[in-house]
This record gives sequence, C-alpha cells and structure tokens, in this order.
Amino acid sequence: QVQLVESGGGLVQAGGSLRLSCAASGRTFGSYTMGWFRQAPGKEREFVARVSGGGGTLGYADFVKGRFTISRDNAKNTVSLQMNSLKPEDTAVYYCAARIGYSTSNEYHYWGQGTQVTVSA
Repeated sequence: QVQLVESGGGLVQAGGSLRLSCAASGRTFGSYTMGWFRQAPGKEREFVARVSGGGGTLGYADFVKGRFTISRDNAKNTVSLQMNSLKPEDTAVYYCAARIGYSTSNEYHYWGQGTQVTVSA
C-alpha cells in the first residue's frame, strides 16, 4: 500500500512557474513508476508526465513538453513536477499517482488527493 500526498499548488499568473511535490509512504518507493495527471473542470483526467522507478525513463504529454519537468528523489520518497511557462489552460487539479512496475499505461494503482493549480490570464 502506498499513500501519496501532493503539495505546491496555488494561484499563479500566466507565464509563471510552480513546483508540485508528492510525498509517498512505504519502503519500496523505487519500485513504482510515478505519474502526474490533471483534471480540469468539466473534462476527463489526463496524463501529464511519468518517471520510471529508477528515474531513467521519462514521459510527457505533448502539451507540456518543454515546459514541465518531472523528477524523483528515491532517498526522500518524493516526486516533483516543475511547471514553467504556465498557461491558463493548465488550470486543473493535479494528481500524483503510483503504479507497480514500469508501463506507459495510464492505469495506476494508487492516487493522491490532488492539489489545485490555477493560472490567471
């Protein structure tokens, strides 16, 4: 069982930056692929970024490439999402998620409660 707690959301102006963090419980953090997803009002949840257990394999949605960077620190059981050049359309609740093993599937086993990111024009 893994428990995930996100932090770092908030209100930022367009063009600004935010850094989201996700703290995970458990002693096998390095065995989980970690992902970030988001859900805007009235829309389905969508994939944002993923990082493999060892941190060597990354994946991004096309709409964040070049703007967002995912990273993890297995010694601290944390995964982060650095978001730069934010746009109003990035406004959403952002979720941290964990899945056992590596896959490009968007099926994850554990989810955090989410953190709100609001980007004003």
